[in-house]
Amino acid sequence: MTVLATIDWIIILAYFSIILGIAWWVIRQKADTSDDYFLAGRNLGWFVVGASIFASNIGSEHLVGLAGSGATDGVAMAHYELHAWCLLVLGWVLAPFYMRSKVFTMPEFLERRYSPTARVVLSLISLVAYVLTKVAVGIFAGGIVFGVLMPELNFMGLNSFWIGSILVIILTGIYTILGGLKAVAYTESIQTIILILGSILVTGYGLDALGGWSELRRIAGSEMFNLWKPLVPAGMEGTWAPIREETQMAWYFNNNYPWLGMLLCAPIIGLWYWTTDQYIVQRTLGAANLTEARRGTIAAALLKLLPVFIFIIPGMICFALAASGKMDSISAALLDSEGKVITANAQQAFPLLVATILPAGIRGLVVAGLLAALMSSLAGVFNASSTLFTMDFYSKFNPNASEKSLVRIGRIATAVMVAIGLLWIPVIQGSRGLYDYLQSVQGYLAPPIFVVFFFGVFMKRLNAKGCLAALGIGFAMGLFRLAIDTPVALMEGFAYEEGSFFWVVNNIFFQYYSLLIFIVCSVVMVGVSYATEAPSYERISGLTFGTMTAEHRAENKASYTKGDVFWSAVVIVLIILAYLYFTG
Repeated sequence: MTVLATIDWIIILAYFSIILGIAWWVIRQKADTSDDYFLAGRNLGWFVVGASIFASNIGSEHLVGLAGSGATDGVAMAHYELHAWCLLVLGWVLAPFYMRSKVFTMPEFLERRYSPTARVVLSLISLVAYVLTKVAVGIFAGGIVFGVLMPELNFMGLNSFWIGSILVIILTGIYTILGGLKAVAYTESIQTIILILGSILVTGYGLDALGGWSELRRIAGSEMFNLWKPLVPAGMEGTWAPIREETQMAWYFNNNYPWLGMLLCAPIIGLWYWTTDQYIVQRTLGAANLTEARRGTIAAALLKLLPVFIFIIPGMICFALAASGKMDSISAALLDSEGKVITANAQQAFPLLVATILPAGIRGLVVAGLLAALMSSLAGVFNASSTLFTMDFYSKFNPNASEKSLVRIGRIATAVMVAIGLLWIPVIQGSRGLYDYLQSVQGYLAPPIFVVFFFGVFMKRLNAKGCLAALGIGFAMGLFRLAIDTPVALMEGFAYEEGSFFWVVNNIFFQYYSLLIFIVCSVVMVGVSYATEAPSYERISGLTFGTMTAEHRAENKASYTKGDVFWSAVVIVLIILAYLYFTG
């Protein structure tokens, strides 16, 4: 396998110099207040907001997991990437409420809408979710990229995987801890450009090595180009079956994503992630005003359409190169003795392409793009985690804390989250696949949060007791499933007795379990709220559609133009065209 040449290292060092230079410029500016540190002084423009949202999202699960799913299942996971419409929901539906409330965090919005207890509960759930998904997955993927590109590294008993993981954390943590959201947002704007350019080059060189788009379609076949194929193996009793059969224990991605579950569950996870998650929404909260916030979400939605072509397609190209025998090194790394894709090795698809098909110099630029995505994703979650802990826990118990103290605690919280994430890596190493792991955990944690936000905004009658009941029961159901799944992931050869209760829980498609959580939370939220007293509508004025004043509606109407509507429509049209094209 080709290793990095001298020119590649020069380009990578130049990239780091630019990023650290921008970060240092931001750090030198005054950032002594919590507004400055956690929300960039609430002064971000639409391009920075949009680029930062995109760069934060496009991280490890795309470079490693999504490209890997492309190698095993083609465009099946494009469902999640075509969730760009969820960003329009953020900009047009929820952003007006968030910006009007002037909150720092999403849990703080729940406090305004429901109660202080709701804020604490959501903060706890969010921090647990970040440890289980974003922090650890980001670190893990950084290790995989380093392991493929620099397999010869060995230092004090640590292999390339661990060296890469630790280096990515240290470099990202330095400027995140020192500079806060402004450092994160401005560096992400540059990283977005590098990432997109580098990924386009991988796709272009990959297609050239393969023989073009038509050759990719021929080798991959119609099933890999079909978003709506029955995503379960032959022999099952239709695609409605909620339990995985023994034939599915190979754990290919398509065996874990039934089309009915995808159709009903994916939008719940998408809307939770794009419209209520602190990790994403924090950039919107940092916008100068509602107009800039909304335009930032529209820009991010347009950028969000790219991953299908710059991550999934390269994964498919990697599979096609391996299957055709045109690249022996890729075939050896990706396929087993029977010519089938090794699911665990599929996670190396994108870095394999980078190491194999790119010429010197170009390879360095693309590696810089890989590192940009990994670093921006981690930087975003580090900053979001520190904001949640500092503003929703520390400041609540220390209401008289100084601004300098809040910033200091935020920096300490970032370092703690990094350490916890490192400890969770072994769980991900034993999981069924990076993207599979990420989506399943999010599927367990998303439904109760989705319910309390969306039901709360659309139904003014819902109260704090209903919110707390839904969050508590939903979170407990999610942790229960995670506790059942973890031993199977961690312990080789471990399995529950077939037919037992734990076996059934472990083998229900995670989408169906997620839907069960959603249904239970919805019933509990509405039932408990209507069985108890109504909230004070005066207290929640402007926080629900039913309590908006004429002034609120006028402000919202004045915040957009016909141009904003036009570009939002363009996003919808492009999504529809993508669905029409990827039908086999």
